[in-house]
Amino acid sequence: MSEKITFTPINFTGWGSLSHLLDEVHRFHVKKILVITDPVLKDIGLTNQVVDPLEEAGYLTEIYTDVVPEPPLAVGEKLVAYTRANEFDMVIGVGGGSALDLSKLAGVLASHEGKVEDYLNLAGTKQIMKKGLPKILIPTTSGTGSEVTNISVLSLETTKDVVTHDYLLADVAIVDPALTVSLPPKVTASTGIDALTHAVEAYISKNASVVSDALALQAIRLISHSLRTAVSNGEDKQARTDMSYGSYLAGLAFFNAGVAGVHALAYPLGGQFHLAHGDSNAVLLPYVMGYIRKSCEKKMKDIYDAMGFSSTNLSQEEASYRCVAELKRLVEDVNIPSTLTGFAIPRDALESLTEDATKQTRILARSPMPLLREDIYTIYQAAFDGIIAEK
Repeated sequence: MSEKITFTPINFTGWGSLSHLLDEVHRFHVKKILVITDPVLKDIGLTNQVVDPLEEAGYLTEIYTDVVPEPPLAVGEKLVAYTRANEFDMVIGVGGGSALDLSKLAGVLASHEGKVEDYLNLAGTKQIMKKGLPKILIPTTSGTGSEVTNISVLSLETTKDVVTHDYLLADVAIVDPALTVSLPPKVTASTGIDALTHAVEAYISKNASVVSDALALQAIRLISHSLRTAVSNGEDKQARTDMSYGSYLAGLAFFNAGVAGVHALAYPLGGQFHLAHGDSNAVLLPYVMGYIRKSCEKKMKDIYDAMGFSSTNLSQEEASYRCVAELKRLVEDVNIPSTLTGFAIPRDALESLTEDATKQTRILARSPMPLLREDIYTIYQAAFDGIIAEK
């Protein structure tokens, strides 16, 4: 059986890789560049590492900072309208997943008509037909993998939807771990578990392949071995480097294999209660994996080994149980609440969360175990009570 594997055309990775930016911009023969970034990055001066060399080289740049976590549809609409009105030649995204997702959206839809909502996966009626502006994406977190995916996630009233097309892929991704050193422990933890979730779900996905499996397992190794250190000592160069590579590989893995149940259930938490996406994934990861454990015991045994443990004398069943326990322990060790009550989610919200999660059919289809409405409710209930439930 043949498999399609897709990658961003040009990728620079490793400490100091931002030094390649200027040469890459020169290749596109542009004049006016829109730099989309998180406002805090502009405030602390990190964005200057991108903008100053561009301006010194004679490029016109504008910095756009109307970026918020879990960006609502209205934020995307405003940015696309701004990009269209100001006739930019290139978009550079600098920041976390929200800034990068919005950059992809602006770059592509700048050359299209209609609203952003017309292009949403679940509710849209229009098709993306043009590549749009060249896009360079520069992550400053180790988590989302957005720099190497073709998806832009937007928050709706109670859930999320995406705009997705290969034209949203970056022309150039620059993954420089030096840019992540200033990331606070809380954000390091949340984005790090997000990246781990991408790798785990890619590995167990029904769409997994030999290539995505290799990427996912190496991502799990790197993240599991470095996340605690990166959270406790953000200036540890090796930990930041390993997390950066781990997030990047996890992004490549889930872009090609997809994510599944954890993300499907996480989206409504973000939509209804505005939890950070990484926190939503973190609080659900052990409960979803515990519930579907029987459908992927062998792969969970592999994940357990990749996390640094030995399953040599264990059955697949026992190793899979221990894998779930270690995933939960890692979430707790980086100080993320491991129950919904830890995020003040009320029990009476479980029904509405379940209702919205069932709508994530694109994602749920990749789960190795079919997750019906009653299954989804049971998982939310388990996450509320803090007790791993099984199918």
